[in-house]
Amino acid sequence: MRDAVLEWIEALPLPDPLIVIVVAMTPIFELRGAIPVARGLLDMGAVEAYLWAVLGNSIPVPIILWLFPPFVEWTERRWAWLHRILTRLQAYSHRKHAARVERLRDLALVTFVAIPLPVTGAWSGCLAAVVFAVPKRRAMLLIILGVLIAGLVVTLFLEALGLALS
Repeated sequence: MRDAVLEWIEALPLPDPLIVIVVAMTPIFELRGAIPVARGLLDMGAVEAYLWAVLGNSIPVPIILWLFPPFVEWTERRWAWLHRILTRLQAYSHRKHAARVERLRDLALVTFVAIPLPVTGAWSGCLAAVVFAVPKRRAMLLIILGVLIAGLVVTLFLEALGLALS
């Protein structure tokens, strides 16, 4: 599997930093995938891998925060079925978690983004910020703080365990 991924990455006509940025921008992979790729497959140093991955993972944040609400409104006119799904998910999430989130909103958002596990990260943090009506600029700062922490956690974890695949 590692060889197949390495072949695919080597075939990309992109410089190494741009590969790391692209991997970090993608949902699911985000920092959890970008830093190991940078360290193990592209042979980057820990600091360089961290910086490129954090940059890449931060790029979608303002885009999602500013474009997701208009997208939901747009679905109301174009795809009523999708709009119903999105608004039900929003209402369910808000109803189920609003009391806890209201008390510790800022800390909860940073922590949610900072824990490098599946279904957490910048993408999910942006959606949570929209659902819980966190002001956009504040949400952006909190999410990027979470990204910085998550990048540090992943980098230190790889270094501590010697799993940089090199």
